[in-house]
Amino acid sequence: MIKSLKQLERHFKGIANHRRLEILFLINASDKITLEEISDKLKCNMKTASEHTKKLVHAGLVIKKYKGRMVQHSISPIGYEILKFIKTFQHS
Repeated sequence: MIKSLKQLERHFKGIANHRRLEILFLINASDKITLEEISDKLKCNMKTASEHTKKLVHAGLVIKKYKGRMVQHSISPIGYEILKFIKTFQHS
């Protein structure tokens, strides 16, 4: 399936911030991580972490799964592809 330019824009806007990149790498390293854990590990405000995580979910890069009152975050399949691209780009 070929993605539309609008879909590509959404994915790239999702990673167009250093904090969102940090969160994406952290979620990749710590699957099923909660928002509180993200905030603690990155030493950032919970509201900031929430906003950035919401944008990653909207971009289709992160999946939220509700476990009772907790929300666990993991990388989506397209999120894995974007991470591979970023790692390749980092080393070139």
